[in-house]
Amino acid sequence: MNVRRLIPAAALAGAVALGATALTACSGASAGGGKDGKLDVMSSFYPMQFLAEQIGKDHVKVDTLTKPGVEPHDLEITPKQTGQLGEADVVLYLKGLQPAVDKAVAQSGVKHVVDAAKLTELEVHGSSGHDHTHEGEEGHDHAHGEAGEDPHVWLDPVKYAEVAKGVGAALEKADPDHAADYRKNTDELLGKLTALDTEFKDGLRNTASKTFITTHSAFGYLAERYGLDQEGISGVDPESEPSPARMKELQAVAKKDNVSTVFFETLASDKTAKTLATDTGLKTDVLDPLEGITDKSQGADYFEVMRSNLKNLQKALGSK
Repeated sequence: MNVRRLIPAAALAGAVALGATALTACSGASAGGGKDGKLDVMSSFYPMQFLAEQIGKDHVKVDTLTKPGVEPHDLEITPKQTGQLGEADVVLYLKGLQPAVDKAVAQSGVKHVVDAAKLTELEVHGSSGHDHTHEGEEGHDHAHGEAGEDPHVWLDPVKYAEVAKGVGAALEKADPDHAADYRKNTDELLGKLTALDTEFKDGLRNTASKTFITTHSAFGYLAERYGLDQEGISGVDPESEPSPARMKELQAVAKKDNVSTVFFETLASDKTAKTLATDTGLKTDVLDPLEGITDKSQGADYFEVMRSNLKNLQKALGSK
């Protein structure tokens, strides 16, 4: 039986309220503080950068701490980046994903800070894709958040939409002169995310298998949303090494659940995935956790890569 650990409702409500009102203090003091009159937004990594760009559009200047091709979990902040962070009008990050960013944000003194982790419910997802912690089991790594909470909320279009709402509200408060535009842009983005959710629902409704194996357990929210079972080679940290017992377990799972494909990703090593595929006679393909966009990505932005992920899942799972 799946056991889900959620943030208590009362605590979540308070957290969302804090996230939405965190920018009220001195809301007009630094709005449009950049030399070009635009709101300077510093994002922690690509999914946060994408939201700022889509909602802020011409009214914001967005930079990111995690450059293309850098694995976000391992990011180290340079002194130059620390300085840029401190000069930003708005900082948008996801606490629990990047320890170096969490520390830098806490020390930055920036008044307008939005923590995306407070804008939706976080859950605990284990390496086997079920909502439990695997406490005491070797080879299961929970390096993120409180009590092993999974930070990969952007891979679920519904949860990403919840974060988008909070980001939109935050930008409205940081730059009230353009609030109507932020609201309009947020609504447009929510419409696109709703359409994407429908595409995933329809595309994954009838499949020969419900189980997929992937390099690290980034797809727990996606799997739960669309009735799939994620089997991660490693935990939510892509650099954690699986135990021999875990590899043996996955070989058994692949046989039992009619798994055809082992997925790897563009920003982390594919060595373990290819080893497992070779040992089990399976194919390999890409399932991108969208932690960054490079010229190797199967798409130029969030929506294109997510649709590539959907096609790859349909192929691997035998969509009917």
